Amino acid sequence: MSDHSHHHCDHHHHVSGATSRALAVGIVLNTIFVLVEIGFGIYSNSLSLLADAGHNFSDVIGLLVAWGALLLGRRLPTPRFTFGWQSATILAALANAVLLLIAVGGIAWEAIRRFANPAAVDEMTIIWVALVGVVINTATALMLMKNRKQDLNMHGAYLHMVADAAVSVGVVLAGLGMIWTGWRWLDPAISLVIAVVILVGTWGLLSQSLRLLLHGVPDSIDPNQVRDYLACLPEVGEVHDLHIWAMSTTETALTAHLVVCHDHPGNEFLVRVAEDLERNFGISHATFQIELSDSDVICKFAPDHVV
Repeated sequence: MSDHSHHHCDHHHHVSGATSRALAVGIVLNTIFVLVEIGFGIYSNSLSLLADAGHNFSDVIGLLVAWGALLLGRRLPTPRFTFGWQSATILAALANAVLLLIAVGGIAWEAIRRFANPAAVDEMTIIWVALVGVVINTATALMLMKNRKQDLNMHGAYLHMVADAAVSVGVVLAGLGMIWTGWRWLDPAISLVIAVVILVGTWGLLSQSLRLLLHGVPDSIDPNQVRDYLACLPEVGEVHDLHIWAMSTTETALTAHLVVCHDHPGNEFLVRVAEDLERNFGISHATFQIELSDSDVICKFAPDHVV
């Protein structure tokens, strides 16, 4: 016998609307800045500016992917897609991580190539354009910062913007350093250092999105604590076939078989447990199968190693 209990927070619709607007603004600002940066990068012969423009362009793509995933995640369930398209946000988070890694590779390759033949650059142009980039990327990051901890997809977009702001700061420092010292190699050197910094920051996003894609338990949830909570309920004698996975970057699901000591505990019990799971663990979609301890039928999923 199966019983289902679902409890959803309505506030995420308002959050997604605000996030969607932030993404739209970020896409427009960064697209304009990419075009400006490419033009001035060619004019000033600066690898730093062109690398920053390339990274900015990957960010625009990343923001578009995040925005598209957000819109897909709002689609209602269908008989074929019973959870809707919420998992698109996990794919978007993975795509964001991959795009960042590709951008890092491109920047590093060009920086290493430039070391052999450092070119003369227009330092003041580099500095002023990069300062504009710091402002635009910081502003976009601040707009996305609010929901980054609740949504891995938004965390990926946020990382894009923070990384770009860091790149722009590095470009400013490279320009100032070249003015003070005359060392042309600072242009590719700063680009290479920033590429390493971005790589380190991206690794966590990549590993988390892969874990969610493989139906792993989200980092924010301790499965042992969830099992202990269910097993300690007065009505429950045993818990087995417990599964916790991410339906999206914001929604977590759980299924479990609960063996009760006496009669069926009733709907009030199911609602209370589901509310506790959401409040204490952030699990918003819980499904329970109730089994009676005095039954002679043994559930085939009782052993933990059986899936």
